[in-house]
Amino acid sequence: MKIEQKLSAAAQEALKVLYGADVNPEQIQLQKTRPEFEGHLTLVVFPFLRASRKGPEQTANEIGQWLVENHADICTRYNAVKGFLNLTISGEAWLSLLQDINADAEYGITHPTDESPLVMIEYSSPNTNKPLHLGHVRNNLLGWALAKTVEACGNKVVKTNIVNDRGIHICKSMLAWKLYGNGETPESSGKKGDHLVGDYYVAFDKHYRAEVAELAAKLEAEGMEAEAAKERAKEEAPLMQQAREMLRKWEQGDAEVRALWEQMNNWVYAGFDESYKNLGVSFDKIYYESQTYLDGKKKVMEGLERGLFERHDDGSVWADLSADGLDQKLLIRSDGTSVYMTQDIGTAAQRFRDYPINKMVYVVGNEQNYHFQVLSILLDRLGFEWGKSLVHFSYGMVELPNGKMKSREGTVVDADDLMAGMVEQARAVMDEAGKTADMTEAERQEIARIVGMGALKYFLLKVDARKNMMFNPEESIDFNGNTGPFIQYTYARIRSILRKAGEANAAVASAPELSEKEIAIVQKLAEFPSVVKQAGTEYSPSSIANYCYELTKEYNQFYHDFSILREEDAAKRQFRLTLSANVAKTVRLGMGLLGIEMPERM
Repeated sequence: MKIEQKLSAAAQEALKVLYGADVNPEQIQLQKTRPEFEGHLTLVVFPFLRASRKGPEQTANEIGQWLVENHADICTRYNAVKGFLNLTISGEAWLSLLQDINADAEYGITHPTDESPLVMIEYSSPNTNKPLHLGHVRNNLLGWALAKTVEACGNKVVKTNIVNDRGIHICKSMLAWKLYGNGETPESSGKKGDHLVGDYYVAFDKHYRAEVAELAAKLEAEGMEAEAAKERAKEEAPLMQQAREMLRKWEQGDAEVRALWEQMNNWVYAGFDESYKNLGVSFDKIYYESQTYLDGKKKVMEGLERGLFERHDDGSVWADLSADGLDQKLLIRSDGTSVYMTQDIGTAAQRFRDYPINKMVYVVGNEQNYHFQVLSILLDRLGFEWGKSLVHFSYGMVELPNGKMKSREGTVVDADDLMAGMVEQARAVMDEAGKTADMTEAERQEIARIVGMGALKYFLLKVDARKNMMFNPEESIDFNGNTGPFIQYTYARIRSILRKAGEANAAVASAPELSEKEIAIVQKLAEFPSVVKQAGTEYSPSSIANYCYELTKEYNQFYHDFSILREEDAAKRQFRLTLSANVAKTVRLGMGLLGIEMPERM
C-alpha cells in the first residue's frame, strides 16, 4: 500500500477517535511538504475544523500528536503551520515503499483488459507529394508517445494514419515528373522515392512561378492593376490548368493518370516506411484518402437528404453552423469534388465500421483548430457516438532560427537528413569526449544512433505540445541540463554501477538510517504512477519527459554526495544499489513511453 493510502487511513482513524468524525477518504488532502518546512507529506486540516470545533493550529497539533503516538511505523514527527500539518515519514515506511516498487517490473504501467475502452489515435497524416519534414517528426513523436502513454493508463489503443494520397498536390508532382522527369526512378537516381517525388513538387512550383510572373507582367502591360494581374495569372497559368485537368481525369478514373499516380505513390510509401522505421514509429491501421473520400461524399449526400445540410444554386453542398456560433462550411464543391472535411467524414465512417471506438484523438497542428471544431459538430450531426467528444490534440509549430519551413520552395528541414545529422552529431560529441575508446565500431555507431535519436525525441517532447518551439540541434545533444543525453548518461552510469555490484535486484534486508536525499528519491519514485496517469488523462507527454529529468537530476545530486560501491555499511550499500536500480528502471519505463531507448553503456 502506498504511504499516502496508509496515512490517509490513519488520519481517518485519528479524526474518528479525537472528534467522533466519520470522514471519507476523498476529504483527506495530502500534498508534498513545501521545501522550506520540515516534513515529507502535509495534511490539510481546514476541512476538519467543524468536527474539532477548534482553531486550525490546535487541530493540526492534536492530529499530529495522535498519529505519532499511534502510528509511529508511518509517522515519526510532526509540526503544525496554521492549518497545515507537516508529517515526517518513518524510514521503515520509505523502505517498505521502495521494496514494493522494486518488486514491480512494470512499475507505473497499467495494462488494458478486454473491458478497457478503445482509444484511436491518428497521427502523421502525410501528403504523398513530398518527404517527411521536421513538422512531421514532431507530429509522429507526439502521436507515438501519446499512444504509448494512453495505453499505459489501461486503455486499448489503435494507432492510425490517414495518408493524403490524392488531390492537386500529388497531381503537381505527377505533372512535373511527366514534363521534366525523362523517366527518372528511385533506382535510376539513387534517391529515396519520397525525396524524388518531392523534388518534382519543387520543380512544379519553380516553373509555375515563372509562368505566373510572365503572365502577370503581360496583363499589367495591358493595363490591369498589379495585384489583380497576379491573382488572375495564378488561375490561368498553363501548368496549373494542366494540373487541374489531371485531377479531373484522376477522379474520372483515367487509366493512364491512375497508373502514374499509383507508381509515384508507391515510391513515396517505400520512402515513408524507411523514415518511420528510423524514427521508431508504426501504425496498426493506415487509411488512404483515395479510399475514404467517396464514403465521405456518400455520408454528406445522406445528410443532405435528411435535411442536415443544404445545396446552393451552383450545386455545391454546405453545412450551416450558425446555430453553433460558426459560419457555413463547404462540403462538396459545385463540380462535385470533395474537400478535406468530406474526406475526414469518410475516414471516420470507415473507422467506426472497423473498430468499436470509445474515444478518437487527432494529432494535428494548431492551424487546424477550426477544422476539428467543425468536424466534431458534423460527426455528431451524422450520428457518430464519439463525434462530439473527439479530441483534437492541437500542438504548436516547430520554428527554425531562419524562419518557417516552405515545402514548395524546397527549404524544409528534411526528416531523413535531420535524423542522420543528429546521429552524426552524437557520434562526434562522444568521440571528442573520449567516451567510445574501448568500443567496437558497431557499438559506437549503435550508441550514437540511440543518443542522437534520443536527443531529437526528447527535445521535441519535453516542451508542452501546445506551444510553438524553436528546434536547436546543438542544444539538444548536450550531456548536461534538461536533455535526452543527460538522462541516458545517468541511466548508463547506473547500469555500470549495478554490473560492478552484481546484485542489482536484491531486496533490502534491514532498514538503514536514511538521509533526506535518499528519502527524496524514494518519494520522487513514488510519484511515477500518478505522473503517467495524469499524462494519459491530460494528453501531456511532456510531463513524463520532465519527470524523468527531475528524477535523474535528483539522483545525480545523490550520486555526487554519497558512496555506493565503496559504502562499508552493508545495509546502506544494498539500499543504495536497490535505490539506483529502481531509478534506472523507472527512467527506462518513462522514456520508453516517449519512444526513447536507453543505452546500457555510453
